[in-house]
Amino acid sequence: MYIVHVFCRVKPEFVEPFKAACLDNARHSVQEPGIARFDVVQQADDPTRFVLLEVYRTPDDPPRHRETAHYARWAEAVGDWLAEPRSKIVYANVFPADEGWG
Repeated sequence: MYIVHVFCRVKPEFVEPFKAACLDNARHSVQEPGIARFDVVQQADDPTRFVLLEVYRTPDDPPRHRETAHYARWAEAVGDWLAEPRSKIVYANVFPADEGWG
């Protein structure tokens, strides 16, 4: 598995539209064959901070995801809503191997 955590800090006035755009993107993303899991989480003590937890089957799948219409729609919508550029950290799966991931 190829795991990416995308960190987003949103301007306070755009929290709700950001959540709606992320939900639309996530609902379509989980239908992609290369995505095993796609979670959207909001920080409990700072509702302007989000993490997108993206679990891909291979390292070749993130570029495929970024070519989809739903990703383009999300990226276009959220650009001006971000308080700072989004960042990411890539992880390697240690456990469970591939068990239990869709």
